[in-house]
Amino acid sequence: MDEALLRSLTPGVIALLVRRGADFAAAEDAVQDALVEAVRVWPAGPSPGSPPRSGPGEPLRDPKGWLVTVAWRRFLDQARSDSARRRREELVDEEPAPGPASGVDDTLQLYFLCAHPSLTPSSAVALTLRAVGGLTTRQIARAYLVPEATMAQRISRAKRTVSGVRFDRPGDVSTVLRVLYLVFNEGYSGDVDLAAEAIRLTRQLAAAIDHPEVAGLLALMLLHHARRATRTAPDGGLVPLAEQDRGRWDTESITEGVAILQAALARDRLGEFQAQAAIAALHADAPTAAETDWVQIVEWYDELVRLTDSPVVRLNRAVAVGEADGPRAGLAALAALHDSLPRHTAVAAYLHERDGDPATAARLYAEAARKAPNLAERDYLTRQAARLNAGTGR
Repeated sequence: MDEALLRSLTPGVIALLVRRGADFAAAEDAVQDALVEAVRVWPAGPSPGSPPRSGPGEPLRDPKGWLVTVAWRRFLDQARSDSARRRREELVDEEPAPGPASGVDDTLQLYFLCAHPSLTPSSAVALTLRAVGGLTTRQIARAYLVPEATMAQRISRAKRTVSGVRFDRPGDVSTVLRVLYLVFNEGYSGDVDLAAEAIRLTRQLAAAIDHPEVAGLLALMLLHHARRATRTAPDGGLVPLAEQDRGRWDTESITEGVAILQAALARDRLGEFQAQAAIAALHADAPTAAETDWVQIVEWYDELVRLTDSPVVRLNRAVAVGEADGPRAGLAALAALHDSLPRHTAVAAYLHERDGDPATAARLYAEAARKAPNLAERDYLTRQAARLNAGTGR
């Protein structure tokens, strides 16, 4: 069973059902039923109801068409049981004849439909990640740092909200951008690789919409993605930015990202994704970690604070201040933030080490390891604590 194929086809099938008249919740339920049926029959070879093949053992001729046909029939079955006879007859009359499915990619349109005005931004993001991104409820909950049960309730409420709503108005662009960035980040560091898909969709959005923040997001994705191969060691351990092999960075992606960013900044309509991309570009432009222009990076973080007033941005700014003006200045900036902020303790450990206090740094690294959100980060922080403890003879 080709799970990647199913993941790539699902958004288009949902969008096609919605365009035919199904409400969103019913369309997603019907497509989920079709996916279950695909898992059951596709590996078995040709049989009644199985997808068409060119010959025994040969690839499917039209897997999307098969999913559309099965999902639409599931939707009609449910409509027949829930609707009045008149509406049921209308739906049956409207059933398209079996045949090849359209090759048009509806995925990007589905992102806009899920960012519907009737939904709050957080619900739109969660629903889109579930329906379009193909993430599980658990993965979405991890992205939001909330319990899985809480996220399940949020998604269920969102589906109920849009049930029966015709998606005839596009959603908010900023919400779509946040969805795409969340999908990219999940694909970059999570257990589902959606980074390339997020970049593909953002390219489509940039081609369709003349918006500097869309360009800024695309540039940011390309600049981060250019470093992907160097972020982890062969054993899966984290490699900090300063220790990455810059000779292995994807220079083609960096060049493209910088060019896109420069064109966006020239329009003088600064947004947070453009500011983040500018910071990423400064890192990418430095031949070595020691040559990083930290002063300019702090200036861009000041712009981000002005745009977002985000505690996470302020935390990252404290690191940059520590590099530009010294660890004491970084610790002073960090002191203004609440210590419950994720990765606050890890930043404090780093700055104390830079300030020549290995004992305090080792203690904080160990504490940060216990709070780490994933195994790779926990292992890295544990090794940092062990390294400093060995150096101090503890």
